[in-house]
Amino acid sequence: MTELISIKDSSKHVDEEVKMHVWLTDKRSSGKIIFLQLRDGTAFFQGVVRKNDVSDEVFEAAKSLRQEASFYITGTVHEDARSHFGYEIQITDLKVISNNEGYPIGNKEHGIDFLLDHRHLWLRSKKPFAIMQIRNTMFKATVDFFEKEGFIKFDAPIFMHSAPEGTTQLFHVEYFDHDAYLSQSGQLYGEAGAMAYGKIFTFGPTFRAEESKGRRHMTEFWMMEPEMAWMHQDESLDLQERYLAYMTKQVLEKNQYELKILGRDPEKLRPTTEGNFTRLPYDDAVKMLQDAGRDFKWGDDFGAPDEGYISEQYDRPVSIVNYPTSIKPFYMKKNPDNPKEYLCADVIAPEGYGEIFGGSEREGNYEILKQQIEDAGLNLEDYQWYLDLRKFGGVPHSGFGMGFERTIAWICHLDHIREAIPFPRLINRMQP
Repeated sequence: MTELISIKDSSKHVDEEVKMHVWLTDKRSSGKIIFLQLRDGTAFFQGVVRKNDVSDEVFEAAKSLRQEASFYITGTVHEDARSHFGYEIQITDLKVISNNEGYPIGNKEHGIDFLLDHRHLWLRSKKPFAIMQIRNTMFKATVDFFEKEGFIKFDAPIFMHSAPEGTTQLFHVEYFDHDAYLSQSGQLYGEAGAMAYGKIFTFGPTFRAEESKGRRHMTEFWMMEPEMAWMHQDESLDLQERYLAYMTKQVLEKNQYELKILGRDPEKLRPTTEGNFTRLPYDDAVKMLQDAGRDFKWGDDFGAPDEGYISEQYDRPVSIVNYPTSIKPFYMKKNPDNPKEYLCADVIAPEGYGEIFGGSEREGNYEILKQQIEDAGLNLEDYQWYLDLRKFGGVPHSGFGMGFERTIAWICHLDHIREAIPFPRLINRMQP
């Protein structure tokens, strides 16, 4: 019996007759030969139908196929050194399942807005396919890495009643008779998990009620946020470096085919797998910008052009450490050597992609944290449960958050961060 296989498994069946279920992405003919560009969700490759090798019915069926037709094929797999994939199939039989015309995404250039409006269909194309395969590798690498490091997955709620990073970017929701907000971060709840289990990570959707008009921002995105009890900031930076190096290495090992589809030079990612990230004090970053003639003063937060310039000085991510307290959230621990700074860091991706990680040592002292909440103008009652984490068995602890789509955008060298998420919500899609 002829075996049913996926395109990605073709290398295991060279010179064997196999069956596949596929969709058509493109077609061309040359007299008595029809070349079918095929996909099945695992890879893309070419099927060849030769008139002399098939019945008249099969040849006519192949001629009538339209873009995104679905069908079964039977044929023999051969090596094909000319293609990115390396294999093709000589088709001997074909059974059509669906064959409609009018598919809106042709094999030509389309604007990003048009493609996002047709995201449900655009996902089938080569570029989104490659991005989603790499995204999947990064997701699995994340879970594997933190499991090996002794973490457990800990789920934070989507609805929250208090803000981890200020109230100006919250989506308000009426939750029965109470005010609630879509999650801005799982961090505060993650800290509760760390006090219970030592090392945890949350991984899920988060929201920002701000316009997503740039190429680097979205109102909805995924965050991966570890929290670690008994860990200081330097140890957290070591962990961040190991994690990012491991995840990038996994992409280089498992996604060479997808990187080729994207035209991504894998050598640009190689230095990240080696670790050895520079830890650049905020003060030195300010001086670097000023020496370059940029209008930047101590106490300013870095904008995208500033982060881009800094990142261009390095061939791998760089950690900017110890920001002024005035530009960071209330929950961070102050630097004992300089109370104007927090013990925190942002990891900046190379090639101008900006911040991908942000983290800090958390303030572990009950009275100090209480004062910082009040100084931030927040309602102390909303954070009483958070203060309890310090009141009952508080310990030094640290954590960080990774913007998943921003990291994917850098790994894949994307122009638009919205390409890195399967379905940007309508509000993301509508904003230019």
